[in-house]
Amino acid sequence: MNRALAVAALLALSCAAGNRAARSEADAAEPKSFDLAAIDKWVETRLAASHAVGASLAIMREGQLVLVKGYGKASRETGAPVTPDTAFAVGSITKQFTCAAALLLAEDGKLSLDRKVAADYPTLTRASDISLLDLFQHVSGFPDFYPLDFVDRRMQHDIAPDALIAQYGSGKLDFEPGTRWSYSNTGYIIAGRMVERAAGVPIRQLFAERLFKPAGMTHTWYAPADTPAVATGYTSFALGDPERAAREPEGWLYAAGALYSTAADLARWDLALIEGKVLKPESWRTMTTPRLLASGRGTDYACGLAVADREGERLYGHSGAVSGFLAYDTFVPRTRSAVVLLVNGDDLDPRPIHRRIVDLLLQDEVPVPKIDGPPPREAALDLLHQLQHGRIEPKALGEEFAVYLTPVRLAGAAERLTLLGEPQSVEVDNVHERGGMESSVLLFHFATQTVRASLYRTPDGKVQQFLLYR
Repeated sequence: MNRALAVAALLALSCAAGNRAARSEADAAEPKSFDLAAIDKWVETRLAASHAVGASLAIMREGQLVLVKGYGKASRETGAPVTPDTAFAVGSITKQFTCAAALLLAEDGKLSLDRKVAADYPTLTRASDISLLDLFQHVSGFPDFYPLDFVDRRMQHDIAPDALIAQYGSGKLDFEPGTRWSYSNTGYIIAGRMVERAAGVPIRQLFAERLFKPAGMTHTWYAPADTPAVATGYTSFALGDPERAAREPEGWLYAAGALYSTAADLARWDLALIEGKVLKPESWRTMTTPRLLASGRGTDYACGLAVADREGERLYGHSGAVSGFLAYDTFVPRTRSAVVLLVNGDDLDPRPIHRRIVDLLLQDEVPVPKIDGPPPREAALDLLHQLQHGRIEPKALGEEFAVYLTPVRLAGAAERLTLLGEPQSVEVDNVHERGGMESSVLLFHFATQTVRASLYRTPDGKVQQFLLYR
């Protein structure tokens, strides 16, 4: 489950999408605006380029599912395609359901998140000093029993959750409780059993009745059997062909990662949380408030949810990784929006796809002006060629930029830019509105270096700015 630990990386949502020099031709069609047709086509192309077996995508905007799509195959053996109703293992996204179940029981007066582990498991290490909320927020100090990215020898057989707890909760802690944040699946197994005991029903039943049903999740199951409704997980070794991945035996995932769901169902879950259909406001605040450590230092993790701020928006989400599957879910409460991407392969990196769609979802709604002229890439390349020759057509320039481009500046630009030669490629990195203009950021990839360009054009097509940066 090690990849599932990268929740902070998931929500950091860096604009960088990997090594640009290694990008495939698929990136040439990367959407620059929230255009669903362009997004759909780009996702399909990127998944094919990464040799993904199958994937499921759901995009919610303003409370409406605007794109729900399956890509590729749910099973290589049968050739069955992924449909919007195909369920994928979602791994550690399960954790927020376990937290929500505990909060519902707290609303019922059956459980407190301050309850000490000792109340249920008195023989565990420091059980009297660790609370249920400590387990949920990964500050207990219990070592993680599943830090690797493959099913190792220990996990070849079923295990009862209580046996797992006794084995991994009775040794030395990794740190003093409350002093550090460290992802621990062990903590969630303990928490799940505490929740189950308080509920008095199996966690499978608790999830179905108290969480899935109110959220309208009709294709979500706890540890389902292999059926045509469930995607098969795949892995590979050392760049080999995909091979069927062995599922973790019963008991190892439990309340930490045993759910299967569709992308659309997870988006419905996100919306149910946002709209208060599952939890009361006080419970929602607990679920979304990041933990402070004993030192006063903050974390980016609340109760089964990672928390981040981006483009002025508060984002929540989680990733998941179990044998043969990867999952990514990010939602934005203010705009009632979400992006969910599930894949049935654990040997690829779909994060740039998910991240880019979230970027587009967060873009300012101010439309980019329509320009009387060629697209930004062609316009920028033409301007570069003119600068390499030391002259730019004055009629194409705005008044201030025409004055700014003195003969001395143009001569110096020609001398320096001619040495770079012809760019090997030109990439449009971003296009947005600024001051009533089309503002484009482009990257010229030369043999020896990459040069960034800033191009501003007014609707009449005149260039108000074309500046180059190292």
